[in-house]
Amino acid sequence: MKIKRQKTARKLISFYKQNYGFREPFQILFDGTFCQAALRNKIQIKEQMPKYLMGEVQLCTTSCVLKELESLGKELYGAKLIAQRFQVRNCAHFKNPESASACLLSMVKNNNLHHYFVATQDQQLTMKIKKLPGVPLMYIIQNTIVLEKPSSKSIAQLPSLHSHQFVPVHQQQTIQHLKEKQGLVMESEPRHKKRKRKGGPNPLSCLKKKVKPPQQPAKEKKKRSRKRRRTAQSSTTSVETSV
Repeated sequence: MKIKRQKTARKLISFYKQNYGFREPFQILFDGTFCQAALRNKIQIKEQMPKYLMGEVQLCTTSCVLKELESLGKELYGAKLIAQRFQVRNCAHFKNPESASACLLSMVKNNNLHHYFVATQDQQLTMKIKKLPGVPLMYIIQNTIVLEKPSSKSIAQLPSLHSHQFVPVHQQQTIQHLKEKQGLVMESEPRHKKRKRKGGPNPLSCLKKKVKPPQQPAKEKKKRSRKRRRTAQSSTTSVETSV
């Protein structure tokens, strides 16, 4: 089962790499629910996450997540200790903290420009993230880390993503002309064209074709010569008989 999970994870990671530009190190945003589930199931996030994603990772969280864990008290004290070891990403709620789910949702909006993975056990947050394209979702099931399949929104956005890669030739020329007009492109030095050497005609084309003598006229001459010989012989025999 472990090999099968790694194969599926490899396919999903390649999907996000090819279509949404994800690159290593993979940045993963954690909330308190995921940290608590990892603690309960004895999952070493720092060790198992790079093995599962088969690459370098950066374990991240936000200040809103840490403040929410602090407010929940002793029950989530272990999850708070795990989250404090992660890198803290700047969010827009420095003065007015929000809930962890609202904070993580705001971090991946606008096409997930920073290419975050989201690791959570919150079902409401999971449903909201599935409505956003290009956001990989991770959670824990039966003591294992699982990477969710791409959502329908992520798959539906693929044609619009790939359509920008194929720009018509006339549009490329106009874009290049505008860049040169604004001075954004350095004019390249003109290349010297190679001069073609003047050469004479092909010597093989100047040769005269050899004409074979016809064979049929030769046969006719031989036949005529035979007739003449016969007429000569017949004239001599007629002379001898007359004598």
